[in-house]
Amino acid sequence: MLAIKLSRIGKKNQPHYRLIICEKGRDPFGEALEILGDYNPHSKDLQVKGERIKYWISKGAQMTPTANNLLVEKKIIEGKKVKASKNPKNTEIAEEPKAEATKVESVATAEEVKDASPAEPKEEKKVAENNPAKA
Repeated sequence: MLAIKLSRIGKKNQPHYRLIICEKGRDPFGEALEILGDYNPHSKDLQVKGERIKYWISKGAQMTPTANNLLVEKKIIEGKKVKASKNPKNTEIAEEPKAEATKVESVATAEEVKDASPAEPKEEKKVAENNPAKA
């Protein structure tokens, strides 16, 4: 499967990206089938070959979420932006139930700790009283 993705080039603290097409599982720093353009995030300058991008999409190439959002923003392709985060905490729907569940679990855990702490030393004392050799 082919993918359109960004490949970082440029110096340290001066990022510059190439928009490339390569196989999905392949390292973006390796060889690319074709360089489709480049992007400078400091100046927000995007230079791409629009016809070649549309050609590869028609052949079934997928885009990474970041590349998709960049191309949609610059109106190279039409469509909706995609959520680019891999972290499920960034979604509003997933965040609310987890917050409630965490509060309930922490309260239950605190109660269990309070109940369990005094009980353990009493049991140890009983064992020590029953076995005078260990005391």
